[in-house]
Amino acid sequence: IIETENTVASQRSIGQLLLDSRKVNAAASSLFFALKGPRRDGHQFIPELYRKGVRSFVVSEAVDTGSFPEADFLQVYDTLVALQSLTAYHRQQFNIPVIGITGSNGKTIVKEWLYQLLSDEYNIVRSPKSYNSQIGVPLSVWPLNAQHTLGIFEAGISEQGEMRRLGRIIQPTIGVLTNIGDAHSDGFIDEEHKFREKLILFRGSKVVIGRDSDFRERKGILDMLGEDIQLKTWGYDEGNEFRVLNIDRNNDETSIELEFDHLTERFLIPFSDDASVENAITCYCVLKELAVAPVNIAARMRKLHPVNMRLELKKGINQCTVINDSYSADTNSLEIALNFLEQQSLGLKKTVILSDLLHSSLPDEELYGQVMEKLLKHKVNRIIGIGEKISLYLSFLIAEHDEKLETAFYLSSAEFTDSFLSSQFKEEAILVKGARTFEFEKIVQLLEQKAHQTLLEINLSAIAHNLKEYQKQLKPSTKVMAMVKAFAYGSGGAEIAGILQYHKVDYLGVAYADEGVELRKAGIQLPIMVMNPDETSFEKIIEHHLEPELYSFALLTSFDKFLRQEGLTQYPVHIEIETGMNRLGFGVHEMEELSATLSGISTFTLRSVFSHLAASEEAANDSFTLQQYDLFEKAAKELEQGTGLSFFRHIANSAAAIRHPQMQLDMVRLGIGLYGVDSSNANKLGLQTVATLKSTISQVKHIKAGESVSYNRRAVVARDSVIATVRIGYADGYPRRLGNGIGKVWVKGKMVPVIGTVCMDMFMVDVTDLPGIEEGAEVIIFGKQLPVQQLAEWATTIPYEIMTGISQRVKRVYYEE
Repeated sequence: IIETENTVASQRSIGQLLLDSRKVNAAASSLFFALKGPRRDGHQFIPELYRKGVRSFVVSEAVDTGSFPEADFLQVYDTLVALQSLTAYHRQQFNIPVIGITGSNGKTIVKEWLYQLLSDEYNIVRSPKSYNSQIGVPLSVWPLNAQHTLGIFEAGISEQGEMRRLGRIIQPTIGVLTNIGDAHSDGFIDEEHKFREKLILFRGSKVVIGRDSDFRERKGILDMLGEDIQLKTWGYDEGNEFRVLNIDRNNDETSIELEFDHLTERFLIPFSDDASVENAITCYCVLKELAVAPVNIAARMRKLHPVNMRLELKKGINQCTVINDSYSADTNSLEIALNFLEQQSLGLKKTVILSDLLHSSLPDEELYGQVMEKLLKHKVNRIIGIGEKISLYLSFLIAEHDEKLETAFYLSSAEFTDSFLSSQFKEEAILVKGARTFEFEKIVQLLEQKAHQTLLEINLSAIAHNLKEYQKQLKPSTKVMAMVKAFAYGSGGAEIAGILQYHKVDYLGVAYADEGVELRKAGIQLPIMVMNPDETSFEKIIEHHLEPELYSFALLTSFDKFLRQEGLTQYPVHIEIETGMNRLGFGVHEMEELSATLSGISTFTLRSVFSHLAASEEAANDSFTLQQYDLFEKAAKELEQGTGLSFFRHIANSAAAIRHPQMQLDMVRLGIGLYGVDSSNANKLGLQTVATLKSTISQVKHIKAGESVSYNRRAVVARDSVIATVRIGYADGYPRRLGNGIGKVWVKGKMVPVIGTVCMDMFMVDVTDLPGIEEGAEVIIFGKQLPVQQLAEWATTIPYEIMTGISQRVKRVYYEE
């Protein structure tokens, strides 16, 4: 039941559904749903949104409407249910074919490939990226309008009951089940339970398409969805509607031959991996259901291109930052990319290189009007348009509205590259976004900083995921300090701090003032604690509004004197108490003296009191950890009583926050855990790998038995061998002690050993048992396939040392999935 808070509601036209206060586009036509999460409540952002011009709100709590006199409020029992109900009603207004896709693997690939394959026949609305959740699906369906002739939406679930709600929103006429694997199984009793839950999406569909291997022995399950559903499977045996006759792989191509309706058809795809073959066959089945001509299927399958699911952030020429999204161009993904640009620009000038938007159902004037609104909303400084339509419409709109945008327009990518001057791009953030046909990857190559082929890939989405996984384990009142010292554990301070600021952590922690200064210069506004200040850094600390840790009376007195000279009072500081690390901090026995000293000082305001745990990740040291905690609690209480001050208390690091939840207190300090390394070994967190260090093979050699490899002839082969040289050495951060068979790397799906001594700029691996290795092949040093923990174990060290030891000459590439 929806009740209006205002006596007379205004007549407002709602065009956009808004869930995130950071993503306000057209405020006047936005409807904000105040969703509640485990740590944040959307109701707390209503004042901010009202200031930004939003006037329509759906809430589940009573609101003081007097504070928002121009706003309308709809009060409902559950704002998420209201969001889903609204979009389900919206979907019912359109009688067009809708493809609903679910499964464990391949949903997004199949969706994007169907979009590529069907765009000539249909005006398509589809899920942007992998928007397939309880929130993502409503946002995907809402843009459906009268111009669309086909919808393609994917749905993902993690527990029982979720698919029933998504099915009511999507209402597919054609159901597609992709590969059912073991992904996302935790929320279900068993695989059979997960399978039944996923099939609920297809209730009311006319036809369901899937692999015979998934439906074999399960075909009766569809009876629960209704008698009129027709199941069409593909497989290798007779009895399948689509029978696979032959699959012939040749290098990077695959020829697929199928039988359908007693006719044999053949097509070629530019991929050879198993997943791509399966996904292509699934797409073929859908195209046959939609009666696409065989000749068109064959022509389009051959032109399928990879689906890139990430936005890449790279170092560019002349101190630029380059965001590579040169794979698609539509209004939904443009908004996502512009949000990422804003998140990562942090004070830099913003440039957007954008192609024509293809396959849109909107009239061109309206389409490019929306593009213009988005560019202005995100305060883009320069637009470079490439293509006939964007050049025509944006140049007209900019002139008509007298906008002060810097502009340049080109009819083709070739025209742009022919006239390219590197001097035209300097100290700016550049978003490169275009439909694949424009080949914008060539533009990215011109703009990115050249480096050797070793790079460290940083998954910013994984950082955000890991933060949320920790937050799930924290009390709602517990704040988070994210540690970004040592160049964010080698991952890049400003870039990591930017994503953490976007996701609203409470504090950042750095080791030295210079690290904090760099973050401020990059536009980071969060409070930053400096954990190892000295007298020479006081001026920088004050100038850049950093907050020092004070760990001794000498440092405290010195900083007090400096503040008095500067005429400053109530400057925020943090006090460290020594409880057993024996590194820095006031002794527990010094609390009475410290209380008296602080009580007599007006230059400070005490922001927090904390201590360091020495071995919180080790069960064998739990008694010592508890002893440290008890000492800290006693000292903090004595300090509170002695000064009459209130302050945050924090002692828990990543491991203690999980292994000792009673130690969460007012704030926890998350470090290595954010980067995907679970030092607690508690197995409670589904942490994702953040950093992947990779290189390439520069040369492959065939050597005879008895020959040696690398310096000092430490490695002599006992058989004829194939040796590959990898473009990374100890100067890049690969430990020299991993030579001579101790270390291994991941090549073409297998682990191969390092052979011989690690050199400064390269090392060698034995690939004798791995046929077909060629120069340029990718080598994973550490990542998802080969965890950094394993590398550290081989090197008899810890992941911290490996990650922070990656040289700055190794190019960092940041991406968001």
